[in-house]
Amino acid sequence: MTSPSGLDHPLASYAVHTMTNKPWTLAQCCDRYASAGFGGVSVWRNVIEPIGFGEAATIVRGSGLRVPSLVRGGFFVSSSPSERQRAVDDNKRCLDEAAAIGADMVVLVPGAEPGLPLEQARGQVADGIASCLPHADSVGVRLAIEPLHPMYAADKSCINRAREARLVCEKLDDPLVGVAIDAYHVWWDPELASEITELGRQGRLFGFHVCDWRIETRHLLTDRAIPGEGCINLQQLDAWMAAAGFQGAVEIEIFSEEHWSDDQDAYLGRLRSAVSP
Repeated sequence: MTSPSGLDHPLASYAVHTMTNKPWTLAQCCDRYASAGFGGVSVWRNVIEPIGFGEAATIVRGSGLRVPSLVRGGFFVSSSPSERQRAVDDNKRCLDEAAAIGADMVVLVPGAEPGLPLEQARGQVADGIASCLPHADSVGVRLAIEPLHPMYAADKSCINRAREARLVCEKLDDPLVGVAIDAYHVWWDPELASEITELGRQGRLFGFHVCDWRIETRHLLTDRAIPGEGCINLQQLDAWMAAAGFQGAVEIEIFSEEHWSDDQDAYLGRLRSAVSP
């Protein structure tokens, strides 16, 4: 039996991103996710900022939920050397926060700058990650590059396909660096199946984020759909991930102005029904 989304994992194998329920605090997210039977929470830094990572760690650890990801680091690209160094310093702080809350990885949004050639930008991403690797090793947290949809190529991510993320991983050649596959961003990629296979072979398949792409989407950032209510073949993508050896949490990550305005408990119930057989 499969769920309406085509996914058939036990509920405990899912983690929910706190941004999915943006109106809630970290404490509310952890309490509701655990009560609903989800096994994990992926924490966004905006819910840590008001309380500090000491209190955040107490909340998360007290919930019993595992933490696949802290979101988000990255943004390494800039024509300004001082800005690139600022990004490295911020990513080191992000790694400290991840270690404090027990997160397995920091998800990296690579960054981009209008007018900066994409190949040059990708080189800056590799350099930025390389500068963070000694710190990542010291705190025991992995770094997951997340390719973003090409609509973000101008100003948010110079890495838009799984292949481009893999090439950065191969350049750095470090077991702490891998890739987070986000269905919303890469479902359209004609090379996705073979790239997932190769990332799995290399042991670089770190994360798997799911939501859905709404037909006639009203906003390219904040109108994502509940799994099963859009056009992404999540069942096929899930099968590719499994065949490549991915055994991590399936992370539910939805940005939606519509759903953020809903009753959050009812919304979480809809999510639960969408992904649980």
